Amino acid sequence: MTDVTGLPLPAELAARARDLLEGRVEPVPTRDAATVVILREGPEAYLLRRKATMAFAAGAYVFPGGSVDARDTDQAVAWAGPSPAEWGTVFNASEQVARGLVCAAVRETFEESGVLLAGPGPDSVVADTTGDDWESDRLALIDRSLGFADFLAGRGLVLRSDLLKPWAHWITPEIEHRRFDTRFFVAVLPEGQRTRDVGGEADQVAWKRPAEAIELAHRGEIFLMPPTYHTLSELAAHDGVAGILAERREIVPIMPRAVEIQGEMRLVTR
Repeated sequence: MTDVTGLPLPAELAARARDLLEGRVEPVPTRDAATVVILREGPEAYLLRRKATMAFAAGAYVFPGGSVDARDTDQAVAWAGPSPAEWGTVFNASEQVARGLVCAAVRETFEESGVLLAGPGPDSVVADTTGDDWESDRLALIDRSLGFADFLAGRGLVLRSDLLKPWAHWITPEIEHRRFDTRFFVAVLPEGQRTRDVGGEADQVAWKRPAEAIELAHRGEIFLMPPTYHTLSELAAHDGVAGILAERREIVPIMPRAVEIQGEMRLVTR
């Protein structure tokens, strides 16, 4: 993939795009979701390859993330850092939706990488999450037998929303059968913590410099969805993590759309 604009659509999606444009079908509703780019110095980003059997983005290299769970909006979640109302202003969302997005960002990051953006207090962060008891909690969060608020409370932890930086807002194109309204965050790997291959929806994980990941995509060695490609391109413009965190971001929704160009259906972002 050489660009995130003007991507030719496979036959099935091209047919659906024409059906949508001509009013024969309606787009499916979106689900709120959160994605977190975990960074370490280099800079390098943590990527997971989704299993080929997944219904959405099969085989793609993605950042940790997923849909907002109903319990992510639980007001009992212990919280430190910018409030849900402040996040709502950033993402142009209600306070409840913003609470769910931030909680989903932290929860999904822990579920998919073992990294936990929480600590005993507003100025501390968990140093190690690799024990068997942590793994038991992680699996319970995944199968939804444990709620996120109860998980934090049971360990005397508070969510550290200040460890997240808002980055982008992508909405799945209307041509897709599964659609997400996704807010992207970036976060630095906390000192003492480490990512691990936790399985689940992914069959491979890797730390990659953004420019390296893009080059691998150009060579066809890995597959990147447009939002992932675009985000990595933005990150590649920085020499280190500090520059990424210092960048001023205007969060504007981006929804790629299908257009017909010289008789061919293509996906564009502008």
